[in-house]
Amino acid sequence: MTACLCQSGLNYAQCCQPLHQGHAASSPQALMRSRYCAFALGKTDYLSASWHHSQRPASLSLDPNEQWLALEIMSSETNGDTGAVHFRATSKDRNGFTILEERSRFVREQGHWFYLDGTPSSTPLKPGRNDPCPCGSAKKFKKCCG
Repeated sequence: MTACLCQSGLNYAQCCQPLHQGHAASSPQALMRSRYCAFALGKTDYLSASWHHSQRPASLSLDPNEQWLALEIMSSETNGDTGAVHFRATSKDRNGFTILEERSRFVREQGHWFYLDGTPSSTPLKPGRNDPCPCGSAKKFKKCCG
C-alpha cells in the first residue's frame, strides 16, 4: 500500500488512482488532489483530460527536474455545478524550493468535474537551517536537503 501523493491520508489505490483511470471526481477538492498527484507522477494525459475543453492548452509539458513535495488545501467550496479550491503546493527544482499558491475554479459537466482556471502566485521558499525540511522527511533542513 503506497500513500497517495496528494496527502489525503489514503493509499493511492483508494484515492487518486481511480480518477487517473477515468472515474469521476466526487468534488472539486478531489479533482484538485488528483491533479496535484498527476503533476507529481508526470501524468500529462490525465492533466489534459481533467482540464475543461474551453481552457485546455493545445499541449502540456512538465519540467522533468521539478519534484512536487507537499499539498495543503486552504479552502474548498462547491455551489451546484461550480466549485473553487484554494491550495498551496511545495515543489523543488534545480533552483531550490518554491511555493505555488492558487485559487482554482472548477465546473461540473455531465457528472464530471473539470479544472477551469486559476489565479496562481509562485514564491521562492528559503527554509532556515533548523526549520523542518520542505521535502517532508521530518528532518531539519540542514540535515536533509540543505
